[in-house]
Amino acid sequence: MATIFSKIISGEIPACKIAENDNFIAFLDVFPLVRGHVLVVPKTEVDKIFDHSDQILSQWLVFAKPIARAIEKAFDCKRCGISVIGLEIPHAHMHLVPINSAYDLDFTRPKLTVTPEELADIQGMIIGYL
Repeated sequence: MATIFSKIISGEIPACKIAENDNFIAFLDVFPLVRGHVLVVPKTEVDKIFDHSDQILSQWLVFAKPIARAIEKAFDCKRCGISVIGLEIPHAHMHLVPINSAYDLDFTRPKLTVTPEELADIQGMIIGYL
């Protein structure tokens, strides 16, 4: 059964896309920890990150790098944090999150509620720095 990420990749479910190429897609998390929280997902549906080929693993970081830099420019943060947890959806993905402390990457915290208009604004902010 296709994951929610595969449905976003195929266009069945809309998403606020930040970037895309043949192997990866990046889009805003609709339940973010903080404003600017982006998911970076390989288009190949593989559950665990280290089950991907070495080539995909290295390309993944290269794809994410300009997005992380754009996040750092778009938001008042010390850096763009990265997290790979992968328990909630069986499709490997990385979180890029603007952070000022380690607490900003605490996934047990309540998530933000953002409107579609806020998501569109955030999307524009990040894309504006790509």
